[in-house]
Amino acid sequence: MPAPAMRFMRGEPTEEEIAAVSAVLTLVLAEEGARAERSEPANVSAWTRSQRAIRPVVQPGAGRWRGFSG
Repeated sequence: MPAPAMRFMRGEPTEEEIAAVSAVLTLVLAEEGARAERSEPANVSAWTRSQRAIRPVVQPGAGRWRGFSG
């Protein structure tokens, strides 16, 4: 008999509760897998990675420079 995929450490979960937890975890793992597939390719050079924006672009205008302390 194979080892169970999940083990509940406390309580006595019902079959419905186990099914709900299983469904949520399956969805989260699927979303993480999809996100990993969309992430930047491993062959991007360090130079290219360093050129990504560190912060949003600062827009000039009235009241836009309040955080400037220089």
